[in-house]
Amino acid sequence: MTPTENLREQHTRAIATLGEVSCEVSAYRAVDDDALLEFARMCAAQQRMIGAAAAVIAGEIARRSAASLGSAGLAQRTGYRTAENLVRATTGQTGRQSAASIHIGRLTQEAADLGTLDPETGLPAVCPHPWLATVAEAVVSGSMSVSAAESLTSGLGGPTANVSEGDLASAAEVLCSESASLDADRLFRRARALRDALDESGIADREAERRNARSLRLIRRPDGMARLSWAMDPETAAHVGELFDRATSPRRGGPRFIGGEDGDLAGRITADTRTTEQLASDVFLELLRQGSAADSSRLLASGAPVLRLLVSQSALDARAGHGRIEGHPDPVSLETVERIACSGAVIPVVFGSDGQPLDVGREQRLFTRRQRVALATRDGGCRFPGCDRPPSWTEAHHIRHWVRDRGGSNVSDGMLLCRHHHLLCHNNHWEIERHGSEYLLIPPTDIDPAQTAMPMPTKSEALRELVPETARR
Repeated sequence: MTPTENLREQHTRAIATLGEVSCEVSAYRAVDDDALLEFARMCAAQQRMIGAAAAVIAGEIARRSAASLGSAGLAQRTGYRTAENLVRATTGQTGRQSAASIHIGRLTQEAADLGTLDPETGLPAVCPHPWLATVAEAVVSGSMSVSAAESLTSGLGGPTANVSEGDLASAAEVLCSESASLDADRLFRRARALRDALDESGIADREAERRNARSLRLIRRPDGMARLSWAMDPETAAHVGELFDRATSPRRGGPRFIGGEDGDLAGRITADTRTTEQLASDVFLELLRQGSAADSSRLLASGAPVLRLLVSQSALDARAGHGRIEGHPDPVSLETVERIACSGAVIPVVFGSDGQPLDVGREQRLFTRRQRVALATRDGGCRFPGCDRPPSWTEAHHIRHWVRDRGGSNVSDGMLLCRHHHLLCHNNHWEIERHGSEYLLIPPTDIDPAQTAMPMPTKSEALRELVPETARR
């Protein structure tokens, strides 16, 4: 049997086998929750294997369509300008998906050629990205999806004067070992964090690159409408993002357990007949109309945007290290820290030696704005395992319930949860226990009869740097 016949038979069998899997809605409605999630994981495994084969094929199409081949290349011979266009037309993928398949497919080509001799020159084959060999192996083995591999390689970047190929290879191995428990988005952020840890001195350069890439374009359409395209650097996004969240979060699952004027505003936003997008458009138009001197509290409840800038005192004293803007995954240089601090639009947060912000007791039921800032800095967003809601989308939960346990509004006994997980804890009887500065999530017996405790570590990268021992808490 020739290689072509062998591969054709394998793919034919695979299609036939997958065709036997039921897609009947009634069949899946008849299974219990555990089985349904098991089938979801099995489908993901099938997709990874199919994605691996598709990437290898896309990589080979790209190899046979190399620019050096000119019109003799596969893509141009079949009427397509590039390999990406050919893959997109052949598979029905989007341009982005096709590009990702080709990118990862090329890595599998490199990994296969690693250590072999070039048939034309007789010299060892050139491998442009040797530090990503483990990533290619993970994709081919079916343990990592193409989208996850694309996120990893994009987040990790390439070697520089400060970061060697060996450093990147070690980081890639770590990321491959962690990829099973991370989705593609979280894997990208984890890769970016590892890159920043490897290349501390390059943070300012990468920050400058993002700032230089900022742009704002007004695109006028023939029908009289116009579209604003705004590519924001992290600092701009922090300012605009806070205003956007304040204007729309009650409509998008944001905080609702609030009182006073903010509570009234949240109610009005929720009841507004405009769509969320229309509401955001009208609010930002009004902000532009009134200008920076306007009393924006009438629009957004809390006045002008305030950045929460996080940096250790030791970094400031030593003039070495970096800081962070709360809610943004990338660090910023100390120069940026000092510049923003000069503007006065900064809220300081004081931590004790155990990583807990200072608190004020049980004098009032609702957490104060100052305490909310402290919780946001400590928790980094919704602390429920697997949730990625930012601090602006969360509510302050009393671990020791205010009524049931006579709990106080102490920061140490508070935790940020998004509205969904806040309701889940109250309505479905999930419990949270605190042991010193460590927090554990206890599922109800109908979810886990043994009620196995799950750790709830902080999601604040800044706090992990300020107080390293909190990384596991």
